Amino acid sequence: MAYVLGYFVADGCLGVAKGRKKPYTFSITSIDTPHLYKMRNAMGSNHKISVKFNGDHSCKAHQIQFRNQNVALDLIKLGITPRKTSGLQPIKVPNKYFPDFVRGFFDGDGSVFIYTVNGVPQIKGNFVCVSYDFINDFNYNLCKRLKIPQKYLQKSKPRYEGYLLKYCIALYISDCEKLFKFMYGHDPELYLTRKYNVFKK
Repeated sequence: MAYVLGYFVADGCLGVAKGRKKPYTFSITSIDTPHLYKMRNAMGSNHKISVKFNGDHSCKAHQIQFRNQNVALDLIKLGITPRKTSGLQPIKVPNKYFPDFVRGFFDGDGSVFIYTVNGVPQIKGNFVCVSYDFINDFNYNLCKRLKIPQKYLQKSKPRYEGYLLKYCIALYISDCEKLFKFMYGHDPELYLTRKYNVFKK
């Protein structure tokens, strides 16, 4: 569930429908459809997984949506609010579950890739978020547990009007190795294979 929470922080949405007795819905969206089914199984759910397009129908993803007031209220208590995008607050996760939370957030809003510098392979991992309060606290806690210096929060440059400023944490080479061992060292069940394989390579 810590993994699902991390993934929800990245690719989830908490909605409120006015005038309903049970107003809250929460959903998770992913382009990795088989992975969405795995998370659904982890939650013991049989809710429908439906197709979701972006505004211009150029990108197709899938979404699972729940109307469970108890879970929605639990998310609110944890610091997740409707329209959480830029207002997301730090989320307190018990130490023993923090690696799973990090892995979930990474699978939703993280990336890892290999590149070369003067012919020498290098590896870089990223976490991105539009909420400064959340990512700043996440940066502190992650680096503390990896026993590495706290990372500088890089800001993305706006690409168009209305583009939300994003903050990025970047980890390179040996720090990536520590991140890999932290997220996968306890043989977890839930993770995106394509990202795991980049670390292994």
